[in-house]
Amino acid sequence: MSAVSIHLDLTNPTAQTIGVALRWIPQQSVQTISLPVWTPGSYTVRDPSQHLHSLSAVQGECALTLKRLTPERWEFECQRGEPLCIRYRLEARQLTVRTNHLDPDFASLSLPAVVMLVEGERWTEHRLQVSVPEHWSVAVPLQHDESGSEYRAEDFDHLVDAPIHAGTFQPERLCVRGHDHELILIGSPPSGWPSGFKHDLEAVCTAVCDLVDSDPFADQNYQLVIQSLEQGYGGLEHDNASVMQFPWPTLQEPGGYRKLLQLVGHEYLHQWNVRRLRPSEYIPYRYDRPVISDGLWFAEGVTSYFDLALPLLAGLSSRLDLLKDLGADLSHVLLNPGVAIQSLADSSREAWVRLYKQSAANAHSQISYYRLGTALAFCLDVHLRQSGHSLAEVLRCLWKRFGVHGRGYRRADLITCFSEFSVDLATRLPDWLDGRSPLPIEASLQRIGLSLNPVRDQTPSAGWLIRERQGRIWLDRTDVDGPAQRAGLVAGDELVALRDWRCNSVQRCSELLQGDSNLKVTYSRRGLLKTTDLLLQDPGVDRYELAWDPGAAQAARTLRDQWFGFL
Repeated sequence: MSAVSIHLDLTNPTAQTIGVALRWIPQQSVQTISLPVWTPGSYTVRDPSQHLHSLSAVQGECALTLKRLTPERWEFECQRGEPLCIRYRLEARQLTVRTNHLDPDFASLSLPAVVMLVEGERWTEHRLQVSVPEHWSVAVPLQHDESGSEYRAEDFDHLVDAPIHAGTFQPERLCVRGHDHELILIGSPPSGWPSGFKHDLEAVCTAVCDLVDSDPFADQNYQLVIQSLEQGYGGLEHDNASVMQFPWPTLQEPGGYRKLLQLVGHEYLHQWNVRRLRPSEYIPYRYDRPVISDGLWFAEGVTSYFDLALPLLAGLSSRLDLLKDLGADLSHVLLNPGVAIQSLADSSREAWVRLYKQSAANAHSQISYYRLGTALAFCLDVHLRQSGHSLAEVLRCLWKRFGVHGRGYRRADLITCFSEFSVDLATRLPDWLDGRSPLPIEASLQRIGLSLNPVRDQTPSAGWLIRERQGRIWLDRTDVDGPAQRAGLVAGDELVALRDWRCNSVQRCSELLQGDSNLKVTYSRRGLLKTTDLLLQDPGVDRYELAWDPGAAQAARTLRDQWFGFL
């Protein structure tokens, strides 16, 4: 069977538009083409076809008529056995790890949002060529021919799992357990990358390999891409690559560099957990619709839990650093009312409609499976250690049982594996996944000789979340049955004055909350000025911090030392 050939034209970057051409020999007289509606690893429908225009089909000298069946799917008739060509253009103005961006400095492409799937050709070879401006280099984690001008993918899935980057960067080499990786740094912090950055990346990636007890599964063909931006944060995993965006101002903050190393470790660990060890619902991927799974808590939550410890395992941070970072994630769970509304299993299932589409107004009715998954992973790890095991052992067991063989796991498979290490998890784990009762976080901390200490806010609570825009203050959210709601305020109201003093910044609003707990609020709703009385609440808990428990028993201290080892 002949291959599908794809040509991408990036030679006019100022237009921020990609030219795409697909060529193949049709085996049927009716052909269907479609653009994936989502990008694996980012569980929400993004409809990249909204950026597509100038679609045409030609066979020989004959223009073919395309019929649009759905927003992302087309059908047309043609002659069997005769080569044909599909052409279209895509706007590339979204700089995220899951979308497409092209400008005169560089290109960053996510191919599920670029290349159409030809029905009936998914499992045939795909060949890729990329045209770029003079002096640009191209980085694609695919094998190429001897000339270096054509990349080859086993099938459509293999192709669209390969991110494309192009620009004037110079790839560097990383060595992880004797395996060479390609490091691509796009942009740079104003003061440059930290001293020893490459060595630290190698140490974190090696710590991941130690955690899963495996050499890099991608062998010699792995790409690590890090984009240094003024704003923007995120990562996306691939079989043979990871693409990350990190805001360079964060490197100047306390713990900022550690956060970058955790992001790298998180995406590198996905080489095992998520890409090859993944829920059965995602084998194979369905590109045309949302695919619901309640297993994302393990895919992302467990990975997020381990990424906190990777700088420590790499010898690049301290135990106190780990407690600070874990405390921040546990605080988010303990202080978020969404945990009483949305279970962890539901958070996974509802990712498609909630997590990636959340707003300030609905933030209190949901909980991230990243954060709640991290909290559950911690509780599971401590629970397993009481019987002489660890969460890392369970991960390695699942990897050998499912990941190595490319088999997807089901919920029952997870529960079975956990219960093999601790019998009572056969009943406890389903309760923790489906329930809305608090996880045993404090009890788990006590078992390893740690204490959870509340840090109170210094400002009285008005029960609102506000933002500033062009010198005007708007309510983004009001707490359920909080002071603002009881005063009749709602999201979308504009705060005009507090105590008859003009509000023109978030800082001024905070200052005006000081004083008598009963205050007059002047606000505008749809242009009409109104007033109300608001009764402030005493300052609540701002966050929790983890600390050593000075009264911990010897058994708890011993278990704590074992826990810090993580392996």
